[in-house]
Amino acid sequence: MSREIAVVGSPEFTTGFRLAGVRRCENVPDDQKPDDLDGAVERVLDDDSVGIVVMHDDDTDHLSRRVRERVETSIEPVVVTLGATGAGGLRDQIKRAIGIDLMDEENDTDT
Repeated sequence: MSREIAVVGSPEFTTGFRLAGVRRCENVPDDQKPDDLDGAVERVLDDDSVGIVVMHDDDTDHLSRRVRERVETSIEPVVVTLGATGAGGLRDQIKRAIGIDLMDEENDTDT
């Protein structure tokens, strides 16, 4: 079963993903995030057709503790946050999603 990518965030954040072909976008304007972001995130986490959820790193500050914990521990769908986390954050997300560290030099089979 093929799964889709969902993007949650401000319209400015989601527009680029929509132009790239992502069909599932939950737009939450900045002034509505304290009230509406939890619901938008929960909708995509509960959707069985979603395999990857993309959010801006700063948006996690607007989430309630319960939803933030759910985002941080979700394996399926995997939640990827973009922003100040850099490559280390992405590395951790990939490791959590597939169970191994692809960038670990000890797992390098070319030697």
